[in-house]
Amino acid sequence: MSQQNIKNNLDYTLFSWVKQGGLNPIHISHAKGSYIFDHEGKKYLDFSSQLMNVNIGHGNQRITDAVAKQMQKVSYVYPGMATDVRGELGKKIAEITPGNLTKTFFTLGGAEAIENAIKLARIYTGRHKIITHYQSYHGGTYGAISAGGDPRKFPVDSQAVPNIIHVENPYAYRCPWNSNTVEACGELALAHLDRIINFENPQSIAAILFEGESGSSGCIKYPPMYLKHVRDLCDKYGILLIDDEVMSGFGRTGKMFGIDHHGVTPDIMCLAKGLTSGYLPLGGMVVTDKIANYFNDNPLVIGLTYSAHPTLCAAALENIKIIEEENLVARANEMGKYLEQEVEKLKIKHPSIGDFRNTGLLGCIELVKNRKTKEPITPWNAKADKMEITNKMAAKIRELGMFTFVRWNWIFIAPPLNVSKEEIDEGLAIISQAIAIADTTCY
Repeated sequence: MSQQNIKNNLDYTLFSWVKQGGLNPIHISHAKGSYIFDHEGKKYLDFSSQLMNVNIGHGNQRITDAVAKQMQKVSYVYPGMATDVRGELGKKIAEITPGNLTKTFFTLGGAEAIENAIKLARIYTGRHKIITHYQSYHGGTYGAISAGGDPRKFPVDSQAVPNIIHVENPYAYRCPWNSNTVEACGELALAHLDRIINFENPQSIAAILFEGESGSSGCIKYPPMYLKHVRDLCDKYGILLIDDEVMSGFGRTGKMFGIDHHGVTPDIMCLAKGLTSGYLPLGGMVVTDKIANYFNDNPLVIGLTYSAHPTLCAAALENIKIIEEENLVARANEMGKYLEQEVEKLKIKHPSIGDFRNTGLLGCIELVKNRKTKEPITPWNAKADKMEITNKMAAKIRELGMFTFVRWNWIFIAPPLNVSKEEIDEGLAIISQAIAIADTTCY
């Protein structure tokens, strides 16, 4: 029966981001804590929380109970109606988000939150351009994928959403301006951003859209004060700051939100993933009281059939309670420090580890052939014939019983926030065996 079910998946459904022939997906039976299990009984350590979203770990029945209880009352009403759970969740989000972020428009995921943030920024400011980082990812819908710089957009970018302007990241390990320090790279990136704003006409720019903390584009850490000065530039030119917390929110970085590390309040914050820990699909776009008040007298011309879906809101509300009651934000910070300490030991053992960038439990090992030249073991956006080492590492990790993302010359580490030290040790031992493959390329 198991093989027939896999065949049904392959014959009747489409899988994301890959050619459909030759797929061999893990056939999941159940999941618990930091582990997923296939139908043959093999256990996999989930070292990336699936898509960096299962923040509370797998199989928490408190979510099940909260959802069932809500569905016994009302499963769905159209978004123009009020429900208890919608109001409670909105109030809770206002309490935990920074500054004067007060009102949430609920979506079905992160990409929809980004789409609506772009729409709202343009409506509110009367401007049209959006500035984003080249090395970023904001979702797979047309507007969101156009906003990101991830090469997955290349097959469709002949029809990209217009008026998206990209700027260089302050990527200190590979600084575009060849600076020697993190701080200098940040200063040069800010000067670059300021120049681009003026080249593009500040009065035409509606918003700057940055991630609260870089994720699948390589966990590129912001230099100190970078986001504060981005906020200053926004204020100087009347530009809105949109903070994409889809991946970095709800404790992932050791603070409730990635931007909390920088003491900055954005004008719009986009949420998803950890909002429900992936148990059900829900996203949100949170705006300041100033923006919210504007729409007291002006129509808010955005909408979704499933906005503020009561069942999804119930899952999110219970998920946030779990994060708070189990102190998972502090736990992520504590386990992140332990992770960093242990990866430092791996650096001594493995000459191919060029850099490790991590905040809380959102981390990425960058692998190189030579630490001095920083030549990557696999180039960015490598073609199939250049992916041999990456593919071998990914296969080794799966063989040894782990699920995590291996992308080009990056291995991502983002386990559930309640991961134990023993599970981190187990995961790093598996990664160490995979990195030994990369070590063979070093010179």
